[in-house]
Amino acid sequence: MKLSKRGEYALRALIDIGLAHALGKTLVSSSELAKQERIPVKFLEAILLELKRAGYLHSKRGAQGGYFLAQPMHRIKIGDVVRRIEGPLAPIRCASVTAYEKCSCPDEAHCGLRLLMVDVRNAIANILDRYTLADTVEVTLRKLRRDKAPLPFVEAAR
Repeated sequence: MKLSKRGEYALRALIDIGLAHALGKTLVSSSELAKQERIPVKFLEAILLELKRAGYLHSKRGAQGGYFLAQPMHRIKIGDVVRRIEGPLAPIRCASVTAYEKCSCPDEAHCGLRLLMVDVRNAIANILDRYTLADTVEVTLRKLRRDKAPLPFVEAAR
């Protein structure tokens, strides 16, 4: 599995919205997110719309509008977001749980490559499914505070 720019930006935007929420800012505009993460705003808007359709975000229109979380952070599993944006986690289709396709291997049950890729897929899934947005936001905030780095969205929240 390779995370595309779309997947990377989706996760970064979701984490930023989670950070903003944790720091007391309920709405974050797409332009503010784009500036914060140095992402092209039009590309980001399409990604935010996809996250909204997936039920991760809600939006409020208008000058004071923006995006906000549609569900509690502890319910948003990073693995689910990656699957929604990127598709299956398996590096090859015959190792996939959600998008299995028979491969051209003559003996799939004993194929060393498939067995290896099933292990790779399981390792990726186990990690991504173990972490929630809440976990990721907590770790990020802890590191920012430990390093005495500026907290995002704090000035805008005042």
